[in-house]
Amino acid sequence: MANKTASNPPKGQCRQCWYHAYASREAHAGLAPREDCRPCVDHMVNGHPHHMIVR
Repeated sequence: MANKTASNPPKGQCRQCWYHAYASREAHAGLAPREDCRPCVDHMVNGHPHHMIVR
């Protein structure tokens, strides 16, 4: 279970990025060492979808 910080991003932050940053072991558990997380890379390259930003 993600900690309280990971589950409650502040206004203006992307929910997915916040979760992946603060619960990274859970979010990235299925990745091999040095393997990139596709959703993280997508957000770095294409930006954050508006529906994922906390208002």
